[in-house]
Amino acid sequence: MPEEYGHDPDPGRKSEMAARLDATDRKILAVLQRDAGLSLEEIARLVGASKTPVWNRIRRMKAAGVIRRETVVLDPAKLGLDACFFVLVRTSEHEAGWQARFLKAVHARPEVIEAHRLAGEIDYILKVRVKNARAYDEFYQALIREVKIFNVTALLSMEEIKAATALPVAG
Repeated sequence: MPEEYGHDPDPGRKSEMAARLDATDRKILAVLQRDAGLSLEEIARLVGASKTPVWNRIRRMKAAGVIRRETVVLDPAKLGLDACFFVLVRTSEHEAGWQARFLKAVHARPEVIEAHRLAGEIDYILKVRVKNARAYDEFYQALIREVKIFNVTALLSMEEIKAATALPVAG
């Protein structure tokens, strides 16, 4: 499974890297999480270092997988994606074949912006962004055509209180 979906082919390597991150590395990561589009000169100025060492640190953190990719954060409302649903999925199937079909279906649906396998009574939670309830129903109907699901509960988010992409990297 590709790393972008949460699979880590070498988890030990990344945890070793986390232990070797110093204060400057963490400052660089904090700046990049706020705005990865900044120039190298601006990043260096903000962390109090010169450009070449900052560039070398960024390259090292990319090579180690600490920095997985650079992206942009879009405003869902400005794209007409006003409805955010949290979809709780329970299954009675736990075989590898079912899981492979489910994961394939989830990865194929662009509406799913997060997916987590859980411990407890709920097996999976999906964060789904769509235009409205009708679009959610279309998503739901397509999902249950692709894979057998024991129970689905959809919770509509009434208000987004906090949405962060930045991880806490301080100290």
